[in-house]
Amino acid sequence: MGKNLKNVLIVDDEPKILEVVCRLLESKGYRPLPAENGKKALELFDTENISLVLLDLMLPDLSGEEVCTAIRKKSRVPVIMLTAKVEENDVVEGFGLGADDYVIKPFGLKELSARIEAVLRRTERDLVPLTRRNSFRDGDLVVDFEKHEVRKKGEVVTLTKRERDILSAFIKYPGKVFTREELIEAALDKGFAGYDRAIDSHIKNIRKKLEDDPKSPVYILTVPGIGYKFGG
Repeated sequence: MGKNLKNVLIVDDEPKILEVVCRLLESKGYRPLPAENGKKALELFDTENISLVLLDLMLPDLSGEEVCTAIRKKSRVPVIMLTAKVEENDVVEGFGLGADDYVIKPFGLKELSARIEAVLRRTERDLVPLTRRNSFRDGDLVVDFEKHEVRKKGEVVTLTKRERDILSAFIKYPGKVFTREELIEAALDKGFAGYDRAIDSHIKNIRKKLEDDPKSPVYILTVPGIGYKFGG
């Protein structure tokens, strides 16, 4: 499997559902990660870079609600709940725990696929990374999006709004090579009328604030002939 495939965690104690949903995800270009119980789901969540969680509520060990609560304590990754519970109160409770969508069993594969794609599209438009607190190089750089705080070697760093938005785009898409035009589209307001080389000035300023040696950066890297990417 390619390294750039989105990882989708599927949590369900019914082997047939796991098998069918895994096949569906593979056919759509995702990398499925099946878990038959809550404990394994949380282990996978902590060891893999998960883009989406499909979560059954009725599990043999931890409940789906408990799994969702544990995930929400450390991540904003989208969660779609899969359940046979059809009461309105159950649905409301699921959204209250932080679910992004709700699919009632039995479900059609076309419906599930459409909901997965819709949730991922919404998530991709949100520039806030899926984890609230991001730490790089053993705490050398810490970006806390909940507190709106950036720290370098423990000291608070002041970034402008545009610098924060550019850094958010980089952290949300680690390893992605951005052209200057893509950074303008992803990170700057739609009314931005500056020449695309103005991005270079923002990058230069971010490097001055975040890099030990701005001339030999380790976080905001130049990709010759293309643009920039995050190296954290």
